[in-house]
Amino acid sequence: MAHVTDFKEAGFDTLLEELEWRGLISQSTDRDRLAEALNGEPITYYCGFDPTAASLHIGNLVQLINMRHLQLAGHHPIALVGGATGLIGDPRQSGERTLNPKDVVAGWAERLKRQIGGILETEGANPVRFVSNYDWTAQMTVIDFLRDVGKNFRLGTMLAKDTVARRLNSEEGISFTEFSYQVLQGNDFLHLFDEYHCTLELGGSDQWGNLTSGLDLIHKVRGVDVNVFTSPIITDASGKKFGKSEGNAVWLDATMLSPYKFYQFWINRPDVEMENLLKAFTFLPKAEIERLVEESKTNPGKREAQKTLAWEVTSFVHGEEATQAAIDASGALFGRGGNLEDIDEAMLESVLDGFKVTDEQGNHVFPVAHPGDRVIDAAQAAGLFKSGSEARRAIKSGGVYLNNNRVDDEEQVLGEGDFLSGRFALIRRGKKALGAVETR
Repeated sequence: MAHVTDFKEAGFDTLLEELEWRGLISQSTDRDRLAEALNGEPITYYCGFDPTAASLHIGNLVQLINMRHLQLAGHHPIALVGGATGLIGDPRQSGERTLNPKDVVAGWAERLKRQIGGILETEGANPVRFVSNYDWTAQMTVIDFLRDVGKNFRLGTMLAKDTVARRLNSEEGISFTEFSYQVLQGNDFLHLFDEYHCTLELGGSDQWGNLTSGLDLIHKVRGVDVNVFTSPIITDASGKKFGKSEGNAVWLDATMLSPYKFYQFWINRPDVEMENLLKAFTFLPKAEIERLVEESKTNPGKREAQKTLAWEVTSFVHGEEATQAAIDASGALFGRGGNLEDIDEAMLESVLDGFKVTDEQGNHVFPVAHPGDRVIDAAQAAGLFKSGSEARRAIKSGGVYLNNNRVDDEEQVLGEGDFLSGRFALIRRGKKALGAVETR
């Protein structure tokens, strides 16, 4: 796991001060009340994660980082994996969610628990507690739900929630199912307050309406003021929602997005994003972040800030061993150290995924090659050269490499031993242009 520290070691007087400096708080209940709660005796807090997909993504990572900051400060975390709310789905601004089968949601819930358990401490003096709202929601009858919970909600307040209001004014509208989501989430907070004296809920800024539902419910039925706060939606330098690329999320599950690709996502962030990303996504002390930001301005070619960011976030999510393996694989790929033969097949396939070419059907594939094929033909198939004569000239000038070994013979052919893991042969043009072919 990446380097982590508490707020005092990070250079702050209070936890709230650190979270605000890092840009991790967007909205909150009364600041003085929240500060007092966080500065006093340890409190119990929770954050909910609905299993609406097989993995969390980096938008959820912001919530996990907030949870980890509080856990390091001694507060007691509860991770609610929404076995019940995951069957419904919280209202989105874009339209109704697809309702997934119960067995699928249950399987996703288990995967999310494993991911969260790999990020938050699960052992020791202050481990995370896992709960599922299905355990208490499924026991309620419709009559119980309406009498004990629903009677405490006012329709005008529910209709005024931002996401609900937008959906009501949209062409599609909103179903009663998704409209009721805020009541279920409010009841979750009440249950956790009664069961564990949980007095703080965290969430994303798009969850503000749902969070305040629980706050209002507890105030009404228990006469107690609790707290909520949200983190902002992280955006890139252009203002686009961070982590979205052509509609694809940056997943935290290694089987859905390899540690190598995850690492590459972070190391390729531009200099202008470094300050916000280092603050929000790492646990580095303030002084170190300020040094890295200044270094990115005075010596951008060194890319120390990007390398540090990529290491910190990737090792936090996937562990140091997987992160180092991704770094080593990248270095070996371009002949900057390490042996290609040491890269296992799964890592090799992941690393090379970005070097596929488009076939006649529009699919992204590795070009097929076989032992006995000429290197220049394989290089053309991999998209490195437009013609054989161009490839020959590059070989004559010493600019073509097969598995990081210079190709000197224009008629050199691929041998069986040239296919790494029995599958891939790497061909490089110069220092940076890389292609790959696969034998099948």
